Amino acid sequence: MTRAMGAAMRRIHVGNALSAFGLGFTVPYLYVYVAQVRGLGGMTAGLVLAVFAVAALIVLPFAGRAIVRRGPRPVLIVALVLAAVGALSLGLAGSAGAVLLSAAGLGAGQAVMQPALATMIVECSTAETRSRAFAMQFFLQNLGLGVGGLIGGHLVDTTSASSFTLLFGIESAMFLVLAGVMATVRMPHSPVIGDAPSQSAKGAWKQLLGNRAMVQLGVLGFVMFFACYGQFESGLSAYGVEAAGISTSALGTALAANTAMIVVAQFAVLKFVERRRRSRVIAGVGLIWALAWVTAGYAGLGHGSQEMATAAFVSTYALFGLGEAMLSPTVAPLVADLAPEGMAGQYNSAFALVKQLALAVGPAVGGPMGASLPAPYVVTFLLFSLGISVLAVRLGRQLTAVQDQPWRAKGSLVVARGAVEPVGADV
Repeated sequence: MTRAMGAAMRRIHVGNALSAFGLGFTVPYLYVYVAQVRGLGGMTAGLVLAVFAVAALIVLPFAGRAIVRRGPRPVLIVALVLAAVGALSLGLAGSAGAVLLSAAGLGAGQAVMQPALATMIVECSTAETRSRAFAMQFFLQNLGLGVGGLIGGHLVDTTSASSFTLLFGIESAMFLVLAGVMATVRMPHSPVIGDAPSQSAKGAWKQLLGNRAMVQLGVLGFVMFFACYGQFESGLSAYGVEAAGISTSALGTALAANTAMIVVAQFAVLKFVERRRRSRVIAGVGLIWALAWVTAGYAGLGHGSQEMATAAFVSTYALFGLGEAMLSPTVAPLVADLAPEGMAGQYNSAFALVKQLALAVGPAVGGPMGASLPAPYVVTFLLFSLGISVLAVRLGRQLTAVQDQPWRAKGSLVVARGAVEPVGADV
């Protein structure tokens, strides 16, 4: 890793932490702000959350091509400015139309940030340093969200709209600060990574869908985001309140336990997963999440005391956090290594699109089930978690040796990337 790559990576991480810090000020309070503070009702608040998902689904198919053609940095800066305008407008909006329009801008900007930042990290890292770089990104995101949410909780006043305007103003300012930091980043040329033939940007989506390993990773990603992230603030919380009798304060403790697990365990976990096959790490996450759902089942369906149910529910979120810490240095680098040279932006955008689809479908399915069908809810998502392990093992058969075990590239300037030849007997 060159000095220029290291300098660029440090600025990317600083900017990433600042943007997460800004998001933390508003994310926990968005529903309350729209429904109660602005007096627009729960229906409009629900529509705002839906607009975030719809905006992401609209822009992400085009974001990849833009990143490939223009590079990740200019696309990221445009997305940050759009998100900053959306955030500030949301803090000032008083009508349903203004709130929804502002949410669309904020949602679109946030959605494009993900693949653009991921592509910048890819271009500023090598196969040997990429897992650590994405682990650092995930660590800083969660730390920033946690600290921002903590400070925002002390500033917010549900009786004062101006306090929320302040929060959205801070979020907007953080986006603009990140844009300024990114404007100073000098993007180095990353080393050539690939033993596959170079591919044209034309027909990028067709080429992507022709990559069996990437398609399988996309299916696996959908199941992962659907079974975990898509349940955090919908099905699992509804299940906890209705079936396990969890108080709102205990729910907040559970969410804090998830963040704390990620922050505390991230780099200890990194040392463990760096020398393991990526497909087996993902399979292990499926088993950990299956244990999390068993623990959740005890919380809501067992016959222990309320204290035991609460402890089990908090442990469920902590176990999910452990799995997330294992995935952060595994999945994103794998997406990058599956992309042909110059196509990382397209692949990152495609995977972000899969994530958004799962996050849109997950609450719609899990919310009603968690509230009214507790036993089928737990069993369903326990099976989905076990399915993650099965799909991960199958994915491993499609990966080259270096894609599944990137440390094999050490000492070589050429790393398998975008290839579709499976490991075969080398697995």
